[in-house]
Amino acid sequence: MSAEDSDPDAGVLLTLPESLRHAFKDPLGPVETDAETLLRDVDGPLVAVGDIVTFHLLRAGRRPDVALVDEKTKRDRVDDEVHETVVDPDVTVANPAGVLTEALVVALTDALAADEPTTILVDGEEDLATLPAILAAPVGASVVYGQPDEGMVHVRVTEAIQSDIRELVEQMDGDHDRFWALF
Repeated sequence: MSAEDSDPDAGVLLTLPESLRHAFKDPLGPVETDAETLLRDVDGPLVAVGDIVTFHLLRAGRRPDVALVDEKTKRDRVDDEVHETVVDPDVTVANPAGVLTEALVVALTDALAADEPTTILVDGEEDLATLPAILAAPVGASVVYGQPDEGMVHVRVTEAIQSDIRELVEQMDGDHDRFWALF
């Protein structure tokens, strides 16, 4: 069952307040411009957040265990080559810009538990999906997301980074109890 099947009207759980936007300017890990080099440091589950990141990982020969894509890069539609390579969704969820929805978090946690790789197409924006991805992924996993005009950020999931992300999430507006109940 997909996240959209479980609750097609899954609502907004958390919203990023304007005062917290600065917290996302600095990368959460090392930035790499070459996917093959980045993949040398991946030895567990791999979560890719973003179309361009997913594209580069696929071109380097590694399908992410979970890929979250929205058919956009820097707010513009991805080109045809990226679209044809990346977008073959297993699940589609709604997630407007600047928020995390229940549908997205459920799809992400379900995908991490699945035996097969899963591509989640986000109708809206997938940028904040990095946060629940780090929280839901097991220690030792890798979450890779794009840093505009710089490259791919490789976050090796540790208890310390999960703790930092928990603190960040707690500063967001919304229903924290409902958010944490999904993990």
